[in-house]
Amino acid sequence: MSHKSGFVNIVGNPNVGKSTLMNRLVGEKISIITSKSQTTRHRIKGIVNEPDFQIVFSDTPGVVKPSYKMQECMLEFSKSALVDADIILYVTDVVEDIRKNADFIEKVNHMKAPVLLVINKIDLTDQQKLEALFENWKALIPRAEIFPISATENFNVDNLYRRILELLPEGEPYFPKDDLTDLPARFFVNEIIREKILLNYDREIPYSVQVEVEEFQEDNKRINIMAVIYVERESQKGIIIGHQGAALKKVGTEARQDIEQFFGKNVFLSLYVKVQKDWRNKDQDLKKFGYVQ
Repeated sequence: MSHKSGFVNIVGNPNVGKSTLMNRLVGEKISIITSKSQTTRHRIKGIVNEPDFQIVFSDTPGVVKPSYKMQECMLEFSKSALVDADIILYVTDVVEDIRKNADFIEKVNHMKAPVLLVINKIDLTDQQKLEALFENWKALIPRAEIFPISATENFNVDNLYRRILELLPEGEPYFPKDDLTDLPARFFVNEIIREKILLNYDREIPYSVQVEVEEFQEDNKRINIMAVIYVERESQKGIIIGHQGAALKKVGTEARQDIEQFFGKNVFLSLYVKVQKDWRNKDQDLKKFGYVQ
C-alpha cells in the first residue's frame, strides 16, 4: 500500500476560526483560541499520523496590514505557508468582508497547490446568504473547492477531512510517526500563559505581551517552570501584576491548570513580569522571541 504525506496549510484573515479548525482536524488543542485578533502569532504545525498517511497541518497568523515589525513577521509566516503547501485551506466566515486583503487572495489564486475554501460559522447565517457567499467566493477564487462548515459545532469538518486525504500526494512521512508537532514543550507553555493573558486583560495589554520560559525542569512527578512575561511599558507591568499581585496570580493559576492537563503531570509555575521597551519593533528582540529566523 502506498503512503501519503503532505503539508496542509491554513490561511485567512483574523478571527475566522483558523485555530479552532486546526484543533478539530488534528484532534488535539495545538493552537490557543480566544476571540481577540492576532491570537496566533507563529506558524504552528500539528501532525496527524496513520499507518498509510501523515498530514502536517499548519495554523498561521491572521493576515493583517502590518503596523509594526512583529506584524510584518507574522505576515511572512502566512506568506510562507502558501509557498510550501501541498494543499491550501483558505478560511473565511459568514460575516467578514470578502474584499478584505484582496492582495493576499490574489497570491492564493497564483499558487499551484489545490485550494479548499472553507466558509466557517455557517450556523450564524441562513441558506440564502450562504448561497450568495458561494457565488462571490467562486468569482474571487474560481478554482477553489468550497466547503461550508462550523468548526465549533464540528459540522461538515469530516467531509473536508476526507477531501484533504483524497488530495494528499504520495510520499514518505516528513516527521517521526509518533510526533504531534515539531515545536518544543516550552513553546506550548508560552502559548498557554499568553492565552490566559488574552482572556484576562483588555485593550492594548495582551498585544504588548510576550512570554518566554526561562526554566523548564522535569522529573517523574513534577515539572518546575519559571516564565517571564515581557511588556513594553512600566505602566503595563503594573496592570499585569494587579493589586497586591491578584491579576498575575489568577493568570498563573489558570495557566498551571492547563499546563498540567497538557503534560499530564503536576506543575509548579513561577511567573515574573519585566519591561522590554518597544520589543515589537526591535529586530534583536523579535529574533530572540522566534519571529525572525
